Amino acid sequence: MAELEALLADLDAESADADRLVADLPPGRWTTPTPAAGWTVAHQIAHLLWTDERSLLAATDADGFGDALQEIATSPDPLHFVDAGAQQLAVLPPAQLLDRWRETRARLRVALAAVPPGTRLPWYGPPMSAASMATARIMETWAHGQDLADTFGVTRTPTGRLRHVAHLGVRARDFAYAAHGLDAPPEPFHVRLTGPDADVWTWGPDDAAQRVTGPALDFCLLVTQRRHRADLALHAEGPDADRWLDVAQAFAGPPGAGRAPGQFAGEGVA
Repeated sequence: MAELEALLADLDAESADADRLVADLPPGRWTTPTPAAGWTVAHQIAHLLWTDERSLLAATDADGFGDALQEIATSPDPLHFVDAGAQQLAVLPPAQLLDRWRETRARLRVALAAVPPGTRLPWYGPPMSAASMATARIMETWAHGQDLADTFGVTRTPTGRLRHVAHLGVRARDFAYAAHGLDAPPEPFHVRLTGPDADVWTWGPDDAAQRVTGPALDFCLLVTQRRHRADLALHAEGPDADRWLDVAQAFAGPPGAGRAPGQFAGEGVA
């Protein structure tokens, strides 16, 4: 329970960071395009709202979430039904959209805190614990917050919360291969990242032949596809690790278009 509470506190902080980027935004600027092709500022918040609402449903009404899964089967484009959900919510008046997101994420926090230990919550992929769902919400909130920061030319200060994003990126290694139609290597990789406070975060055996090293921020930008690999200071040792950095993603669903090399040249890493 202590671990879950710490995760929920980090989710609160990550949500607040994203909220601050739009809290005082004039209504006319909610239609500003973001680096995500076809998505405005409103789409970014709408996507967070949609996913938080579905997470809340999973945490409070498993049967209701099961009914919602049928949307995938009946969708004309099952792979992009999430984008369609964001599109529907993005047309709301900005003040209403923001208030609804704030209310939903507050309710989600309460709901996740109340999930009994050992309970697995239904989801679009494998069922997950409340802690795993909170971690996924941190990752996605950070990633879409990065889109907002890039839109407004804001440089965010990296925090230790990046460890949650990096952890999902490492754990999703095999999924990333599969999403690109590739077989995942059988042996584990060693990942060694330098956190914002110069602390070192590691995953996998120290003697692994396939290795990835570099700044934690760069790894998180890579696995959320917010920067192109060519613009990041990540180093791969071994052909399999090198291939992974070309396909890595921390999020579920099909691979995204990502960002172009040099797209943020001259702006520094946000």
